Amino acid sequence: MRRFLFALLAFSFAFSLSAQRPVAIDTLSFAHFDADTLSYDPAHSNLPAFYKKLDSVIESGNGNIDILHIGGSHVQAGTMSHRIRQNLLHDFPDRIARRGMIFPYSVAPKCNNPRDYRVNKNVTFSLIRNVYRDISRPLGACGIAVYTSDTAAEIRVRFNDSTLAFPTHRITLLGYPDGTWAVDYDVRVLPSIVIGNDEYFPTEIDTAKRRFYYDVPTMKDSFCLKINNYDSTTFTITGILLDDDAPGITFHSIGVNGAQVSSYLKCKDFTEDLELVHPDLVIFGIGINDAAGADFDTVAFKKNYLELIRRIRSVSPDCAFIFLTNNDSFKRARKKYVANKNGLLARDVFYRLAEETGGAVWDQFDIMGGLGSMDKWRLAGYAQYDRVHFTAKGYNLIGDLFYNAFIDLWQKCRPKE
Repeated sequence: MRRFLFALLAFSFAFSLSAQRPVAIDTLSFAHFDADTLSYDPAHSNLPAFYKKLDSVIESGNGNIDILHIGGSHVQAGTMSHRIRQNLLHDFPDRIARRGMIFPYSVAPKCNNPRDYRVNKNVTFSLIRNVYRDISRPLGACGIAVYTSDTAAEIRVRFNDSTLAFPTHRITLLGYPDGTWAVDYDVRVLPSIVIGNDEYFPTEIDTAKRRFYYDVPTMKDSFCLKINNYDSTTFTITGILLDDDAPGITFHSIGVNGAQVSSYLKCKDFTEDLELVHPDLVIFGIGINDAAGADFDTVAFKKNYLELIRRIRSVSPDCAFIFLTNNDSFKRARKKYVANKNGLLARDVFYRLAEETGGAVWDQFDIMGGLGSMDKWRLAGYAQYDRVHFTAKGYNLIGDLFYNAFIDLWQKCRPKE
């Protein structure tokens, strides 16, 4: 009977996986949707090992898979990332694990928040991003920080997607007060978490790693962070991790408007924070800002990427990588928009990076239709007027296309029956 049940489980899993593809997508005559695939070298890639672990988590219900999508404004907007997250977790609802790393972007002026959660505040916070020339406060993996000296600052986070319920029994606040840490602070002046009518104070404080740990009852869809400053102390927030011991799949997304690869290299606590995520797969979406200028240096671009990968592998040695080529884009020249040919140069670098690191390439540039195609996407309602960013409809389509390629390669990497 046990052998029969195991065989039935394996058959059901194989059937469910094959049934995932394709996610229904719009058809654009000017696009190359036949190029919607992940290119990789099976002889030198650790992607098959990643998919094998994913198979095991899906089949057994034990263990965890952590996927990290990291990039610039395309990722900070959150639409594409959440579309991939929705597709993956809706297809495997019994394997939903923690929500993972988030950041309260919109507490700062002119800073947009990912679409899947809403952030409100009662005071205005100041902002530091990894794109600044001078970074006055240490940044972590999120590449961004907000800070305030208000004595009663509050940040409320509410999740918008009622179809995804993430178990949360621990919240880790990444942040620090100015001045000397004091482990014997009066509990009333420590940052606290409010869920419903109950307030929770840290059960542990790690002064070296700048973390506050909270044990909380199951959080359903919202919480409030209270920053209880005193004596004009300034408190800085560099990230929030929503955590749980539930096995399954977690899809983190980290993005900073305007970020280049070198921007993340300026984050002092990047690798230390990444230990909390410990990614099994990183999806790189960084490059559109690197290639925006006329003096795009492909040698430096590749060198910076290899250094970022080295830092990630220092935390997760077996981490797999998927490189998203830059989308086609335009730039302003003499009061008109012209196609940015640097996209072709960046595309070549991504293929070389994948070859050297055992990663895969998702050729977004080719899928869109190549050089100049962004204007056609704009005219069809899938891209914004700036011809760099997509509309919500466009980001959702890009997310669906990527997910289809992700599932296709998963099927190819599965052992043949």
